[in-house]
Formats: sequence, structure tokens, C-alpha cells
Amino acid sequence: MSTRSTRAALVATFVVFVFNGFLFASWAARIPAAAQLLHLSSGQIGGLLLFGAVGSLISLPLSGAIVNRLGSASSVRVGAVIAAVGAAALGGALTAASVPLTGVALFVLGAGIALWDVAMNIQGTEVERALRATVLPKLHAGFSGGAFIGALVGAGMAGAGVALPAHLWGIVVLAIVAMAVIPRWFLPDTVHEPHQGPAPGRLDAWKEPRTLVLGLIVLGAALTEGAANDWIAKAAVDGLGVDQATGALTFAAFVLSMTVFRYAGSALVDRFGRVVVLYASFATGLIGVVLFVLGPGIVPALIGAVLWGAGAAMGFPLGISAAADEPRRAAARVSVVTTIGYSAFLAGPPLLGFLGDHVGIRTALLAVGAVALASTFAVRAARPDPVPQPTVESGDRIR
Repeated sequence: MSTRSTRAALVATFVVFVFNGFLFASWAARIPAAAQLLHLSSGQIGGLLLFGAVGSLISLPLSGAIVNRLGSASSVRVGAVIAAVGAAALGGALTAASVPLTGVALFVLGAGIALWDVAMNIQGTEVERALRATVLPKLHAGFSGGAFIGALVGAGMAGAGVALPAHLWGIVVLAIVAMAVIPRWFLPDTVHEPHQGPAPGRLDAWKEPRTLVLGLIVLGAALTEGAANDWIAKAAVDGLGVDQATGALTFAAFVLSMTVFRYAGSALVDRFGRVVVLYASFATGLIGVVLFVLGPGIVPALIGAVLWGAGAAMGFPLGISAAADEPRRAAARVSVVTTIGYSAFLAGPPLLGFLGDHVGIRTALLAVGAVALASTFAVRAARPDPVPQPTVESGDRIR
């Protein structure tokens, strides 16, 4: 594989990550508009959003087998089409002000984004192997950057008075066109060949202790990130008495820190290794959470948010990278750890909200620090897989 084609694959994969984040945030930024169109309370819209989470959780365990069957490029295209159908249907459901149809559309959207997510991560691991360098954190920085752009576009559309259905339909066209073209520069995927021994069963990855422990690392990282996404701004407003703009600034500090450290963190991994970086990440996240919760005022809280973002940056991509160490089993293992990680996005925020009703949401976030501390006990599983990896020849790859 030439250096030029590998670099092209790196750029293409980065752009696919950006679009994935862009599509997700384009919808997320307009959730208040959806609640208004459907005349739903915050609690009701929260329940409706669970349809998207359930769609993702059903799709994720199947995604590894789909990528093994179709390859990462075709799987990204299929996932993007499914997500686009969901987004288009969402626009129609909102136009009709139908809550049931909106739930179905969100289910489809979540399923498509999940397949797209697994496929692009698997392609990212192919690029890592080809370059012999850590790139998944940078790719995840692309997702964060795309989400930031999507949020800005959503805010701009809302400010300009553009109807939510029209906004969604425009995003659908853009996503389909982009994802039809960009994956053509992907690297071909490593596959299992008969001469390499019996092929692993579809559920074998769920029985592997190392894979399950890596899933716990990703779960801890996902909860650390997801809790901040959902609660850090509200915790600043409710717990510190600041205005909503300052609460939003606190969240922005978290996101910017996470994005920067994801982009810069690859060099740290190549120098110190995954295990050291993961220990440092969870420790930094723990310090950030404690400072945010216990610090006396907004300045310590902002510093805590920055440290929290730095600590949340690396766990998810490095857990996926470790799961893909053995290329022939990468798709199944990435599917497993991603499924476990996404369960934190589904269960974590409601549980923190329930705890916050009893002790206050700012104090409840100390539970995130406890999870970060517990995750350090799983970090050693991220050491390079001791199973020998076969040399991959051109005949061992498919598009």
C-alpha cells in the first residue's frame, strides 16, 4: 500500500468522522425546536430520544458482522443511507407533528449512525496499521469538530428562522452525496482467510475477557464524556448560580479541551504507549471532576472543565484501537466494545439526573469521578494484544 493512498485514506476517514459528528449535532442542536413542534415537555422529549438510543444499541452488535460482510467503505455508505432515511423521515414526522412517527424516525436514525460509527472506526484502525502510528484520537477529534460545526449550523438555522424539517432535509442531501463519494479512498479491509485457521464465530468476541475489559474502559470514558455533554452546563448554572451564558461557556471549555487533546494525544500515545496515556487520562479526568464539583466558584469550575475534557479525550478512541489489535477480529471486537460504551450514553445521564434530584446535579457528578477511578483498574487490558498478527498481503484484503 503506497504512502500516498494511505494518506488519502487518512484524510477520507477524518472527513467521514467530521460528517458523522456534523449530522448528529445538526439534529441535537434543534431538539428544542422539535419539542416545540410536538408540544412536549423536557421529560417527554427525553423519553422520545430514547428511541434513537435503542436503535443504536440494537444496531451496534450487528455492525461488526455487517462490516465483515461488506467492508468498511460500503458499510459507511449503508449506515449513512439508513441515517439519511431516518433524518428525512424525522423531518416528515415533525411536519405532521406525529410523536409516534418521530419515535420511529429516531430509531432508524440511531441505527444508521451506529453502523456508520463502527465502520468508520474500523477503517481508522486499518489506517493506524498502515501508518504504524496512532491516529484514532485525531479522527475522534474530527467527530468533535464536526459536532461543533453542526451545532453552530443548527444555531444559525434556528436564528434565521429556518424550519427544522427543511434543515434536516438539506443535511440529508449533503450527507448522502458526501458519503457516496468519500469512502472510495478508504483502504481495503483485512479479512479472515481459510489458511489462517477456523474463522471466529459471530459471538466469540463477547466471550473474550480482554475484549470485555476493554469495553469497561470505553464505558468509563463514554460516561465521563456523556455526563459532561448532558449536565456540565446545568450543573454550573444550578450549583454555582451563574447565568446560562456562563454555563454554556463552561461546556465550551470542556468540548474545546477534549477536541484539542484528542488531536494532540496521538503523539503522546506513540511516545509513552496506550496504558500510560490511559492512566494519565483517567487521573486527569478525576481531578477535573473533583475540582469542578468542589471548587469554590466559577474559575475553579472552568479549570476543572478543561481538565475534565482532557481526561475524557483519549479513553474511547484508545479502547477501540486496542480492540482492533488483531486485524482479522477487529470488526467483531470493535462492535463489542462500542456496544458496551454506548450503554453508558443511554443509562448514564438518566441515572445522574435521578441522583441529582436527591443531592443536586453538581454533587451527583462526583459519581463520574468514581467511575474514572474505577476505570484505572481496567487499563492494563489496553496493552498490545499478545496474539501474533499475521502478515497481511494484498491477497488478504478486500474492498
